[in-house]
Amino acid sequence: MSVLQKIADIEAEMARTQKNKATMGHLGMLKAKLAKLRRELIAPKGGGGGAGEGFDVAKTGDARIGFVGMSQLFVASL
Repeated sequence: MSVLQKIADIEAEMARTQKNKATMGHLGMLKAKLAKLRRELIAPKGGGGGAGEGFDVAKTGDARIGFVGMSQLFVASL
């Protein structure tokens, strides 16, 4: 079964599925599958490939982070 056929099947199932609170989870799963197939159609899965273009972030300065939970306080000083 080709990717286009799978997309058509999912779209047909979405069209015939009644939209209500009980079916929203199922429709969400179908939407996720549809998005995955469309993404695969645009850029097919291949083996590896080189690293894509990225960017560098300069690591300078100091940072202080605090996480406040229910009864805990964590402070990290970098």
